[in-house]
Amino acid sequence: MDPYDGFDEFVVARRAALSRTAYLLTGDHHLAQDLLQVALSRVATHWRRLRDGAPDAYARRIMVNELTSWRRRRRYHERPVDVVDDEPDPGDLSQAVVRRVLVGRAMARLTPKQRAVLVLRFYEDLSEAATAEALGCSLGTVKSQTHQALARIRAVAPELADLVREPQEVRA
Repeated sequence: MDPYDGFDEFVVARRAALSRTAYLLTGDHHLAQDLLQVALSRVATHWRRLRDGAPDAYARRIMVNELTSWRRRRRYHERPVDVVDDEPDPGDLSQAVVRRVLVGRAMARLTPKQRAVLVLRFYEDLSEAATAEALGCSLGTVKSQTHQALARIRAVAPELADLVREPQEVRA
């Protein structure tokens, strides 16, 4: 049996979603491609063990850990973001594009841990427990990082208030 049996299918099926996750974690297309490449190469290395388990979760965990390592080694640097206009001209861009830019800029103002928590919780739609497992931290850390990240986004991008309500507010 080929040790990589099914890996190509996994990559074809999940590459786009994992690429979007990498971009949301880094905020940079080139770094996201590098991060995804590292994650997929490590998934391939352990494919025999992962193919019947949760290769998506493993890939996400690798991306978060690798990004943290890059920051520690100073290979990855946050870049300051220009001030966001209060009222973009809707005639120039569609509302969806404007919102996408605003979300990207707001996410760039978060710490890497806060960004990772929001991406895993709300983009990947993981539970708090699954997010804690993916990040290798406690459930309380996920909750506090979520709260702090949402508060930061509300402070730097009040025009996104409808997107960044606290989770209990969304359920109500």
